[in-house]
Amino acid sequence: MGCYSSEFKISLNSGEEVSKYLDREKYNVFRAYISKTAWFVKDDQGIKYAINKSDFSVLIEGEHVNFDCVFNTIHGTPGENGLFQAYLELLQIPQTSSDFYQAALTFNKRDLISVLKPHGIKVAKNYFIDKGDPINIEDIVQKVGLPCFVKANRAGSSFGVTKVKEKKDFIVAIETAFKEDDEILIESFLDGTEVDVGVINFKGEITALPVTEIVSENDFFDFSAKYLGKSQEITPARISEDQTN
Repeated sequence: MGCYSSEFKISLNSGEEVSKYLDREKYNVFRAYISKTAWFVKDDQGIKYAINKSDFSVLIEGEHVNFDCVFNTIHGTPGENGLFQAYLELLQIPQTSSDFYQAALTFNKRDLISVLKPHGIKVAKNYFIDKGDPINIEDIVQKVGLPCFVKANRAGSSFGVTKVKEKKDFIVAIETAFKEDDEILIESFLDGTEVDVGVINFKGEITALPVTEIVSENDFFDFSAKYLGKSQEITPARISEDQTN
């Protein structure tokens, strides 16, 4: 759990939640914290033990502990963008999230869009800005329309995301996104039912989990809707069988 970005505290919450529900009769559970300044395991008394990055092991009270598997609840970089997955793959340590390439691809919204389009998968109209580029608001509105979403290209948990309804709000929205990443994605607003589908690969078989419908109390599925209870998550989603399939 942990990360190198704004999602640090959210990731700790995810990790603690997973730790709470893992069956202690089946697993010896170690809570591993990943931050920019330190990697360590913390026990129930709050004592920290440094992780050896050369083999992702830890020395606890004289006992050398190697991990059989990593339950990856890191948000953002390095655990959601492929870096941590690649590191663990080199060490031949299994982990629970997608492989490094799929993680790197999906974390980069622009790259993912470029891969989806040739397969006929529909995406919102989009406009890209890099830090230092000239900003032409008229061009943006002509391309994506209003309202639209301004978002950091490589960030999660809705950090750096703004729903822009008027031209005068663009500059602040762009500045907000640049706080999270030096690349920005601006997308047209799509009005419809929002759904979420989890997918699990278990013993070589890929299974799509039940579809969850997301109903935000806010203007969109923002940080407070995701993590502070300002939304309903309805399973199964109230959509047709065809839409579900």
